[in-house]
Amino acid sequence: MNRQLNGDLAKDADAQNLLERIARLKQDRDAVILAHYYVAPEVQAAADYVGDSFYLAKLAVSLPQQTIVLSGVEFMGESAKLLNPSKTVLLPEPAADCPMAHMVKRETVEAARERYGDDLAVACYVNSTVEVKSWSDVCVTSSNAVKIVSELPQHHVLFIPDRNLGRYVAERVPDKHIILNQGCCPRHEEVSLDELRELKAQHPAARVLAHPECTEQVLAEADYIGATSGIIAAAEASDADEFIVVTVRGVLYELQRRCPSKRFYFTHTPPTCRDMDMVTLEKVAACLETGLGEVAVDPAAAPQAKLTLDRMLEYAAR
Repeated sequence: MNRQLNGDLAKDADAQNLLERIARLKQDRDAVILAHYYVAPEVQAAADYVGDSFYLAKLAVSLPQQTIVLSGVEFMGESAKLLNPSKTVLLPEPAADCPMAHMVKRETVEAARERYGDDLAVACYVNSTVEVKSWSDVCVTSSNAVKIVSELPQHHVLFIPDRNLGRYVAERVPDKHIILNQGCCPRHEEVSLDELRELKAQHPAARVLAHPECTEQVLAEADYIGATSGIIAAAEASDADEFIVVTVRGVLYELQRRCPSKRFYFTHTPPTCRDMDMVTLEKVAACLETGLGEVAVDPAAAPQAKLTLDRMLEYAAR
């Protein structure tokens, strides 16, 4: 059930031809296409389901198709494979990675476990490698991190790898001792506070919707802070007509699709994920046609890594 192309994309004959080719290949391979909100509009249009990391992880376990095409970055494909070990998971662009996924050292985790013992939980942002997940106790996403951390039985929580999301969680769960790691999302970290303030001055009626991966200073300017899915829902539910969006620009496609009469602004240097941009419609078709880009995970790390995802789904369902 391809999502309808909008705007100029609907008039692009090449895009339409590719969509038809992809639809045929999906049937041949018994495949379903999942896409993150940050990939290109035409890739989102080719997907059967589009969402944030939590939605895609939760959805993957319920789908009947034997092949999952994950239009996103490597850790998303790995998560889908961990949750569906008997299925084929394909990444249209295997080189699309997430820098933050690697921004934690094992020594950091081991030192915290040695210091706090059984009263420590390692909460791992889903934006992480299989290996990093295997060092952890539970996974979280930006949409459920506050809920899950607040319900953990341990008092001390090492939050890896993102310091910005970890700080955001710490502010909302003050009864826990949150230990921060020094990782970050380069795209959100680089959002210019001066550019944001300039944009607010230009559009004083606009509400500011920001992702918690942003810095503390940027989040202080926001009217709403939440995961990508929350940002979209907030814009859709709001009576406001104008919004300043402080997350990766790929979300604009879904915002415009759901809120065609509203206006959305990004900073002069808009956050753009170079790795998500590597995923193209042509690569989606190619991986379906050839089977290239199949995801494999380290069998030694997989059991514990999967357990962290299973625990995330369990906590989120409570």
